Amino acid sequence: MIDHIDEYEQVVEVGIGRRADLARALAERGVAVTATDVHDRDVPDGVAFVRDDIVDPEPSVYAGADAVYARNLPPELHRPALAAARAADADFLFTTLGGDQPAVPVERVTIETGTLYVARGPPE
Repeated sequence: MIDHIDEYEQVVEVGIGRRADLARALAERGVAVTATDVHDRDVPDGVAFVRDDIVDPEPSVYAGADAVYARNLPPELHRPALAAARAADADFLFTTLGGDQPAVPVERVTIETGTLYVARGPPE
């Protein structure tokens, strides 16, 4: 997944949870990373953290981002995350849990760990 995200200069990760490895790796490659979650989370040096709920996002968190991404994003959050990305004029890339299918129009990209979904068009 990192090889598809590190081409961006500024990204926002939705719902970082306790998995900070991707955000850390992106920051180490020179990408400006802001991580969000509905709970306070510790993030690595070089990664900014903002407490935010993607269902009712604070637009300023996403402003200026080239891409918004999420890992293991449940289907009920696909549309709100896409809407936040589109409002910021940013790309939206994500993976889902197990067999969950995307709830928004996507292009599928095969990656080492499964499928990366790249959203197309505005939220439905």
